[in-house]
Amino acid sequence: MYANVESRWNLPIHGTRTQPSQHISHKAHKMEAATSAAVDGAAAGAFRSVVRRIHQAAESAGRGPHQIRLVAVSKTKPVSLVRQVYDAGHRCFGENYVQELIDKAPQLPEDIEWHFIGNLQSNKVKPLLAGVPNLAMVESVDDEKIANRLDRMVESLGRKPLKVFVQVNTSGEESKNGVEPSECMELAKHVSERCLNLEFCGLMTIGMLDYSSTPENFKTLANCRSEVCKALGIEEEQCELSMGMSNDFEQAIEMGSTNVRVGSVIFGAREYAKK
Repeated sequence: MYANVESRWNLPIHGTRTQPSQHISHKAHKMEAATSAAVDGAAAGAFRSVVRRIHQAAESAGRGPHQIRLVAVSKTKPVSLVRQVYDAGHRCFGENYVQELIDKAPQLPEDIEWHFIGNLQSNKVKPLLAGVPNLAMVESVDDEKIANRLDRMVESLGRKPLKVFVQVNTSGEESKNGVEPSECMELAKHVSERCLNLEFCGLMTIGMLDYSSTPENFKTLANCRSEVCKALGIEEEQCELSMGMSNDFEQAIEMGSTNVRVGSVIFGAREYAKK
């Protein structure tokens, strides 16, 4: 259904798929990941475990696994771990930092479909687009200025239209980027109607760290999609929802997410350089 960026899960999975359940414990998930890791390497084994969890969550929600794209987010992690997951059959990866993506992309196969999911500053647009020819998606367009800058630079570099999501701040937290829910329709219209070198594909959000509030954040994004689709005259199936990360991707799938961004569950806790 969602052909904007092809999801490739044509990988061998060891053993028989378990029946879908909404009550599988985190301890069981960790044991499963550890068993797979012993065979495939830590990242590859954890990736396979996440794929199974996505399948189970989709089936429990009455959806097909092909309706959900997994973006494996390798923020702060070495190329060797990305390669493990690539060798396990995956092709869609994400990064939060422009320079990290520019450094990693040339060291990895060209058929990777990179998603940029972090805050993007105008002065970083040209280095990002020029340095990562296989950039498939920018998920974090949060104002007209950055949309216009991307639009002009795509044209200047002679790239094919770039797929984008509009980022929405559904939690109202000052620490998070994104347009207010009341403003997302106008930004989506701007991208769709005035940025001819961009392809509007949907909406993205980051839920609150307080996971008890996450359902409301996800519900808000779904409501935004309804308004955007009405304004653009498109079906809801044509507007993706990017929501759900390591700690809430199963809940996000239950609530309609088509694009989940999973990092630490696959690659381990992030490692930041000490200052």
